[in-house]
Amino acid sequence: MTKINNEEVKKVAHLARLELNEHEINNHAEQLEKILEYIKQLEKIDTNDVPSTTRAIEVTNVFRKDENKNSDSTDELLELGPSREDKYFKVPKIISE
Repeated sequence: MTKINNEEVKKVAHLARLELNEHEINNHAEQLEKILEYIKQLEKIDTNDVPSTTRAIEVTNVFRKDENKNSDSTDELLELGPSREDKYFKVPKIISE
């Protein structure tokens, strides 16, 4: 594989709409080269007997039981809106008859 050069970094930066100075371009070229070298090392690892996974650690959802709860905060919630009429939020009419 060829070495990442500054022109390639400039092209990718342009496509990503990034403005990079010369120091940043040189720095990114070096970092990208190191990343590609690391990927080459990873490609050498035999993974034929390794099962596929989507995460490094097992993640499980924690669910709570659904429960009905009565709430007496209707007036408090309606006061948070911009306008109300009786026990409803009042909104502008958007459908004509």
